[in-house]
Amino acid sequence: MRRGTAERRSSRGLRALAVAGILGGALALSACSSSGGKKSEGGGDGAGPRLKIAMITHSGPGDTFWDIVQKGAQAAAAKDNAEFLYSADPDGGKQAQLVQAAIDKKVDGIVVTFAKPDALKDVVARATAAKIPVVSINSGADVSARFGAVAHFGQDESIAGEAAGRELARIGAKNALCVVHEQGNVGLEDRCAGAKKTFGGKLENLFVQGTNMPQVKSSITAKLQADKGVDGILTLGAPFAATAVDAAKEAGSQAEVGTFDMNKDLIASIKSGTIRFAVDQQPYLQGYGAVDELWLLKTNGNVIGGGRPVLTGPAIVTKDNAASLEAFADRGTR
Repeated sequence: MRRGTAERRSSRGLRALAVAGILGGALALSACSSSGGKKSEGGGDGAGPRLKIAMITHSGPGDTFWDIVQKGAQAAAAKDNAEFLYSADPDGGKQAQLVQAAIDKKVDGIVVTFAKPDALKDVVARATAAKIPVVSINSGADVSARFGAVAHFGQDESIAGEAAGRELARIGAKNALCVVHEQGNVGLEDRCAGAKKTFGGKLENLFVQGTNMPQVKSSITAKLQADKGVDGILTLGAPFAATAVDAAKEAGSQAEVGTFDMNKDLIASIKSGTIRFAVDQQPYLQGYGAVDELWLLKTNGNVIGGGRPVLTGPAIVTKDNAASLEAFADRGTR
């Protein structure tokens, strides 16, 4: 069902307020980190006993997105005088085993992603039964509270997808691919579904093996060679955007590329116009907020968000505003 003009204006207004709030929150968190920088070099300035916080994600090897998440988490841990432990596995069952290992270590808090929620449900229940608070990030906003997590930090993937669909339409694409680099990841599927709602043209999902970048390139290349009408490519992670650009060159395609998420190299590509846009969910803020929430909960009983997801995006990055983020991307925090 199409929304009326007034409703669309209202929705845009609410999203603008949300983004303003996110940016304000990011500045506040940055100010806290900066003010505590010198103290944290000597062991952190967090009050109370030293906490041990484990983060277990669904990251695959070499995914630079999670490097940024970890930097945010490490900054918060240094400020809060907490020990930070990180592990990851894209296989849902193995990720659950890593969560169980954290429970066995009797950590003080767990940060987890729900990319494959069914695989994590039981082990997260065991964590909460052991009185270990759980915070979710990035994936699984819709199941987070139901599974017992006290808070969730991330973007609404459907809304982010809708933003990406509008950007694809803005750059003139009519027949596009949505490149899904991890099958079964509900967040990635929500992004493509959201983009289809607002794109207005044809958008087809293309599944690739994200842990094998040569295979990603060959799959995109083959699709572009088989369908010369494809004029847009939407990737769901920054490393895959550069690969899509290479695939388009190899296939002799003029397809424009947009993506989700950012890294240092992507800023330069957006500035040059090689990649037309990025949908940024601010991963640094996700890692920082999750660790800080567990510290606040343990030391002062605080819960950020009041039981609702704390949105960290989407923020749209184009050639018009990429330069303003370049310094942050250079230091690996955007």
